[in-house]
Order: sequence, then structure tokens, then C-alpha cells
Amino acid sequence: MKIGFIGLGIMGKPMARNLMKAGHTVIVYDIVKENTEVMVEEGASERNSAREVAEECKVIITVLPNSPHVRAAVMGKNGVLEGASAGSILIDMSSIAPQVSKEISEACEKQGIEMLDAPVSGGEPKAIDGTLSIMVGGKEEVFKQVYDILMAMGGSAVYCGEIGAGNTTKLANQIIVALNIAAVSEAFMLSTKAGVDPDKVFNAIKGGLAGSTVMNAKIPMIMERNFKPGFKIDLHIKDLNNALDTGHEIGVPLPLTANVMEMLQKLHADGHGQEDHSAIAKYYEKIADVCVESER
Repeated sequence: MKIGFIGLGIMGKPMARNLMKAGHTVIVYDIVKENTEVMVEEGASERNSAREVAEECKVIITVLPNSPHVRAAVMGKNGVLEGASAGSILIDMSSIAPQVSKEISEACEKQGIEMLDAPVSGGEPKAIDGTLSIMVGGKEEVFKQVYDILMAMGGSAVYCGEIGAGNTTKLANQIIVALNIAAVSEAFMLSTKAGVDPDKVFNAIKGGLAGSTVMNAKIPMIMERNFKPGFKIDLHIKDLNNALDTGHEIGVPLPLTANVMEMLQKLHADGHGQEDHSAIAKYYEKIADVCVESER
């Protein structure tokens, strides 16, 4: 199948590669020319705008940083809606505010275009190996139509409900991940300051109730002082902003989320915004004057 792909950043490039590996023809567009050049070298075809991609492809995927970028790519000048025809399917795999997903979907519906909001979890490593967790909102029959396409990029694709449900689910995911990293950082700061080898603490607790996918992924990075971004602090700030805004809109207090948001804002102010979100550990290390580092 010919698939349009708009947005070729940290996540978008490996996701597009996996579609090509699955045998799809991929037509790409990104405002950063270097991103499209890399994909063209690997076998994709380039177009000069989101409109041109949508003119040629019945299925269009967007993977963009935040709500304004998706709105512009779909509804703006030379956007998807200027090129797509009735019966086309837009799959927005960005992590954006659920209300914006609904707004864009309404604009698509007026032109007979179907839309799914299908954000992903797993960061760059799972984007590369094609095992992302994909959470999907929209019409269930449309989800079923594109299920195989989604599974070319993911290890799971779960239908969550009507449009916006995918991004609501992603916000829940991002709250849990942020709080988990903060809890792990706090715990390892305590044990390290008390003089216990963090390697031994990790090996002792990872198989028990405190063990988690987050701890298994992030504690080795922290101990190795490897903060190369799989998911950046600044992007997590964006997601928690969307979570807090959504909570305010529907009357749900999110006090723990707000506390972690302040940690992330401090890290951003200290110049760590482009580092992996495991750098939450640096917030604790600074105030406790301790470094959670492997003794091996």
C-alpha cells in the first residue's frame, strides 16, 4: 500500500522505516529537508508539502511534536485537508491534547475524511524495533481497516474509544511514566546517599513489586550516565502540560503530575531539556549532592 508519512523526527523516521520493511510504499514530507533526504536514500519518495502527500495517498500518517504542529499540517495552508479526498484516512500518531484531536477530526469529517488519534509509547528504542504500544481513538471500523498498518510499527495496537480516547490514554501513560521515573530517582538517591551500591539495589528490587518496565529501562541509563534522548525532557513537559490542561478542563486534580512538572521545568531551566527524561534523576542529585552512578 502507498502510505503518506508526515513528520520524520526521532520517532517518525524509524516508524516510516518499519512501514517500508513491511512492504509499503512510503511518501514522506518534513519541514526539515535533511530528514526527508535520509528517508529518500533508504527508498522513500519525497513530496514538497503535506498537501502533495495527501493528494497521492489514501492513508496519511502524522507524527509531529504537539497540537499546533498537527493543526497546521492538517488544517493549514498546503495541509492535508487541501489535498485529501473523501474516503482518505488520517492517522495522527502524535501525542497532542485530546480536544485538539476532536477539533481536527471535525474538520476532516466535513470533507468525508476519517481520522484516528493513535499516539504511541515506547520511545525511540521501540520505534526502531517496531514494538511500540499504540493506543487508538476514532471509529472502530476504521481502526480495523488500518490495524495491519499500525502493527507494522507496533507490538500492540489497542482500540480505546471515540476520537480523543487515544490521546487521553497516552496522557495517562505519560503521567505514570513521569511519576515512576521520579519515584525511582528519589529511591536511588536515598540509597546511594546512604552508601549502598545502586547496582546491588537495582538487582535486589527489580524482580519484586517495585520492579517496572520504567525502572528496568531508566536505572541502567542513570547509573551509566547515559542521558541520550529516547524521549526528551522537553517533550515530557509538553505531554504533562496537555495532561494538566485536560485535567483542568474536566475538573480532575492532578497534584502529583503538577509536582513532577515543576521538576521538569527546573531541569529545562538548567539546560537539560534535550536530555532523556531519565535525567529527572539529576533534579534529585543536585539537591542531595549525590550521583547515582554504577560502581562497576
